[in-house]
Amino acid sequence: MEQKSGAQIGKRAFLQSALILLALMILAGILTLVLPAGEYQRYEENGRILIDPASYTTINRPDYPIWRWFTAPIEVLWSEGNLIIITIIVFILLVSGSFAVLEKSGIINAVLAKIVNRFRSKRYTLLLVVSLFFMLLGGFFGILEEIIPLVPLMIALAVSLGWDPLVGLGMSVLATNIGFSAAITNPFTIGVAQKLANLPLFSGALFRIPVFLVFYAVLAWFLLSYARRIDRNPAASYVYQETQATEAKYKQLDLSATVNPSTGKATLVFGIFLILIVAVLFAGPFLPALSDYTLPIVGLLFFIGGLVSWFISGCGIGQIGKALKEGMIGLAPGIPLILMAASTKQIISSGKVIDTLLHNTSSLLQGTTPLSAVLIIFLLALLVEFFVTSAGAKAVLMMPILLPIADMVGVTRQLTVIAYCFGDGFTNLAYPTNAVLLICLGLAAVTYGKWMRFTARLWLVIFPLIALFLWIGTLINLGPF
Repeated sequence: MEQKSGAQIGKRAFLQSALILLALMILAGILTLVLPAGEYQRYEENGRILIDPASYTTINRPDYPIWRWFTAPIEVLWSEGNLIIITIIVFILLVSGSFAVLEKSGIINAVLAKIVNRFRSKRYTLLLVVSLFFMLLGGFFGILEEIIPLVPLMIALAVSLGWDPLVGLGMSVLATNIGFSAAITNPFTIGVAQKLANLPLFSGALFRIPVFLVFYAVLAWFLLSYARRIDRNPAASYVYQETQATEAKYKQLDLSATVNPSTGKATLVFGIFLILIVAVLFAGPFLPALSDYTLPIVGLLFFIGGLVSWFISGCGIGQIGKALKEGMIGLAPGIPLILMAASTKQIISSGKVIDTLLHNTSSLLQGTTPLSAVLIIFLLALLVEFFVTSAGAKAVLMMPILLPIADMVGVTRQLTVIAYCFGDGFTNLAYPTNAVLLICLGLAAVTYGKWMRFTARLWLVIFPLIALFLWIGTLINLGPF
């Protein structure tokens, strides 16, 4: 049987993710029944919808029937924020189609063979360099969804080097998320939150740079120890049985094969498109004219690059439709996962309990010590992230409420921003409401349960480090204010 080209979401990974999301949708629905409905008054300032922190009032419970819990994945397509959801869906389809084209034309195998031949004796160095690259994307530029096109490549690279798909996920999505969380200049967390707090943009970087470096050291230790474990015993992989098809696909590369001139030219051309993609990723967050369009531009560049490379490789027009179709079908199961992940926010927003959650939990800050308060801020951001995954939207929702209370209990605004960023970012590695995580797991044919088992040791280090850095920030009264 001919193996399908392109990235494919594993059936088991998809079913497990879908069942988890269904359970969370029901949980969100139950919250609309047991929590009182309430809301803050909102106002517009400089193009942002902000909250008046003193305006919370309980309201009559809206008429939100149970059957709408299950139609919420469809309703998100015309609700607030629908444009970004539709953009992500189109982005996924473009990328999946292009990846299949690149694979079927032989370009992916040519690239992998070249990298493996060059770095076979320096695999660990390559692992560290690639991980740092992805961490920098997250830490400086707030890149997250945009790395999806690169994840299948990293999975294939890891397997080609003798490891498993988890290592590929580790040096791409895991590294990006840790960088996003321990951010230095992430414009979507640090930037937005500091602006709302009236702090100088990207101030406090001298504190955050050591934080970033420590978390990189932790990531390096974690990935190296796991990769070496597989080198000693391949059967020790957490996904040894589940990912045999993926490993068979890339471990059989003919590294001695000569790349024909057409494929070589096509590979070079696609490399130029990858450079353009990286340039957009670097520039997008800091160019207002570009920032809102980074995701679709990256998707289009990847798609066009794949098509151009296909024709340069000499494959002709005959099979391109089949390759595109196989690629898009392979990632199509990711679409319902995206919609289901977005529906948890849709449900609690429609039930008018999201403001209630925020009001009740933020009241815990009053009368606490600075250290207790900053830990509660972190935990509160961690809680809200479960339902509101957008970093910018969550900052606009939370910061107007948290900042006045933080001022009263002696927590600096700078430390409040950092606590918020920790709570917002690291949970992307664990919450099943993060559609990017679920899609990446599906691409690797890794179940959510196996992912949590894989990252369990990492969490045992991350949480104490978060507490340590927040404690240090409290001791030095991190500012400027």
